[in-house]
Amino acid sequence: MSKQNHDTMDEQNFRNKIDFLDGAERRRLLPPEEILNILPIEKSHTILDAGAGSGYLTVPAAKLVNGAVYALDMDARMLDVIDEKARAENITNIKLVPGSIDDIPLPEESADIVLASLILHEVRPLSRVLQQIRRVLKEDGHFLCLEYEKEEGTVPGPPMHIRIHSSEMEQELANAGFHAVQKVYPGKSIYIITAIKTAVQVR
Repeated sequence: MSKQNHDTMDEQNFRNKIDFLDGAERRRLLPPEEILNILPIEKSHTILDAGAGSGYLTVPAAKLVNGAVYALDMDARMLDVIDEKARAENITNIKLVPGSIDDIPLPEESADIVLASLILHEVRPLSRVLQQIRRVLKEDGHFLCLEYEKEEGTVPGPPMHIRIHSSEMEQELANAGFHAVQKVYPGKSIYIITAIKTAVQVR
């Protein structure tokens, strides 16, 4: 395959991913405003969207606060998509952060809220990522984790062997120094766990 054909295919794959992330079916099953409404978001809050993708949660979150909303993603093209959306809606409080969720390039206790939507099943080890999220969260800050349930016959998504069962996620959160406060199922086999950073981390 020539480089030109490879680049064309890569661009098409990227566009297909954007279409999935921003698709009408996803918005019907997982309305971003309803997801964010689970959290006690205040106007003064600073938010980190870890693994922001196309900005599915970043953009609506930025409309809820006056503080910064950090969009963290490894793919510069995703950050470009978010930037385009922000410019189109004249949103000025989104800060684009190139980087990895397992080594978040933000200071300690720099966010009131951290969001991780359909990203944690892709990272290993999970414990390191949760420690990074805890590090950048302020004490008593809230973390929202949205993931695929690990059950047979569930919605299409990542392979079963890389999914994280909700009970396993709750244990991982507890080990990392979080107190889970709520677990809901907004769609078939999709769960949301919200947790608070506790003062003492379990070792």
